[in-house]
Amino acid sequence: MTREEALQLLQEYTKGESLLRHARTVELVMRAYAQKLNQDEELWGNTGLLHDADYEAHPTQHPQVIVNLLRERGEEEMAHAISAHYSHWGVPHESLLDKALLGCDEITGFVVACAQVRPQRLEGLEAKSVLKKLKQASFAA
Repeated sequence: MTREEALQLLQEYTKGESLLRHARTVELVMRAYAQKLNQDEELWGNTGLLHDADYEAHPTQHPQVIVNLLRERGEEEMAHAISAHYSHWGVPHESLLDKALLGCDEITGFVVACAQVRPQRLEGLEAKSVLKKLKQASFAA
């Protein structure tokens, strides 16, 4: 699947700016990790882009709709990683892609939450501030 195809699929199901921004953020982080770990950047980026694609349109069926669509298209690696990122299903995190998606989804959401409580948002946000918030059990619980 090309990035253009993944983006078209995302935009078919997702209209809200916040969720589109989240998808793009996870995509960028996944691409960076793929490059760092010598993995397929297109596969990793597209997986990040599509991991919550059906959430807005089908919240009670998430992520079943996108997983089924990906399986129909022969994108089993992506489908499995997205299934595994939804912890309620108990799908094991077997591959590096599965584990990376879970981690990137969680940490990008956490960093955004840290930024939202600051007047300057992301500008000037340092790793030590994020690590400090990680130690606060009540923050972004």
